[in-house]
Amino acid sequence: MKIRTIIATTCAALVFSMAGPVYALDVAVIVYDGVLTSDITAPLEVFGNAARKPWPQKINVETVAADGDLDILTEEGIKLKADRLLAEAPSYDVIIVPSRYDMDTVLGNRALIDFIRDQSKTADWMASNCSGALVLAEAGVLDGKRATTWAGGEASFQKKYPAVFVQHDINVVIDDGVLTSNGSIVSYEAAIALLAKLTSDEFAAEVANDLQFKRVANAVLPPRLHWKLAFVVAVAAFLFGAFIAGLTLLIRTKRTKR
Repeated sequence: MKIRTIIATTCAALVFSMAGPVYALDVAVIVYDGVLTSDITAPLEVFGNAARKPWPQKINVETVAADGDLDILTEEGIKLKADRLLAEAPSYDVIIVPSRYDMDTVLGNRALIDFIRDQSKTADWMASNCSGALVLAEAGVLDGKRATTWAGGEASFQKKYPAVFVQHDINVVIDDGVLTSNGSIVSYEAAIALLAKLTSDEFAAEVANDLQFKRVANAVLPPRLHWKLAFVVAVAAFLFGAFIAGLTLLIRTKRTKR
């Protein structure tokens, strides 16, 4: 894999050098108070790792604050400082919109919605993690496209935005320059898939290997958690069985009295 990546990168570099000047690939991750930490750390880590590797296009990634304040407090209580304010943001090649539990405030931010709508006209890729898809939908970016949102929120998402072809139980959905995904750990999968679209499968695979992403697919629950899970399932099965037995007995008793 290493040799293939080096060959692919070298060939791409040669092609780009013959084609003329090389321009940077500018990636923006939108941030706001209450954002879910993993939704922003995943793309920042993936693209930050990619930026340190040799690739014909220089990769720049930065955070853009949507609330008018560079200081951000995530849902998990982590304090961050954004690179720039929304009002000062230039055009980007890629926009990534994260999520928070209460999206009403975000959806009511007309400056953000207008920014997303305007950027979608020139950006190569628009992306979202989890309920960040609501922002893309609110801006009309997802109209007529297949998309997903947070796992379990597909039905409400479809009801709110009927022009979107919502996909169920799919981690990452890609449709015509737009990538949407579930959140949490899936944000890493989405960032790697997006990087592959922007560069190459081999380059994205090298970044994924650096982050040991393959180990996530092989992850297993600790034995103690397996026992706890088995206990919960057993108790639930017992209670359900007792409920059915009691209900059956009650029905039979009523029939006997008749």
